[in-house]
Amino acid sequence: RDRLVLNSRHIAVYLPSDGEIDPQPLMQYLWSLGKTLYLPVLVSFSDQRLWFSSYSPGDRLVINRFAIPEPERVHHQRIKPMSLDLVLTPLVGFDDMGHRLGMGGGFYDRSLAYRRSCTHSLRPKLIGLAHELQHEHKLAANSWDIPLDMIATEERVIQVKG
Repeated sequence: RDRLVLNSRHIAVYLPSDGEIDPQPLMQYLWSLGKTLYLPVLVSFSDQRLWFSSYSPGDRLVINRFAIPEPERVHHQRIKPMSLDLVLTPLVGFDDMGHRLGMGGGFYDRSLAYRRSCTHSLRPKLIGLAHELQHEHKLAANSWDIPLDMIATEERVIQVKG
């Protein structure tokens, strides 16, 4: 598990909202290791997919239409999810099979949909960050859902069997 993070150079993170686990202490650690961090950005309303923009301490943020801070795009290069090594995702609920319940917009699932048909590479790896109390025995999975590879809570790390 530690090797996954240490071997990843390009890592997507998020800024917390609505009680999500706060990854900012982890972000400080990742920066200290020389990792390049990215935040999700909304590029087009009709597309409803996420791109990721590099983010460093002190970078200017703007508020998107969902009241979530994201890097000011004028000064940042956007990349597609498949260019990342690792994505740390927020969630509302999870189960031991890697099913993730998000906020309901489907942005992560649409953005990572290529993983369903991609047999040669499962980049990026997906780790859900959660509070243990968000654990559900079993979540209903939809055909478009992209399962997590791992879930990390304050109590444990769950490696999802693939």
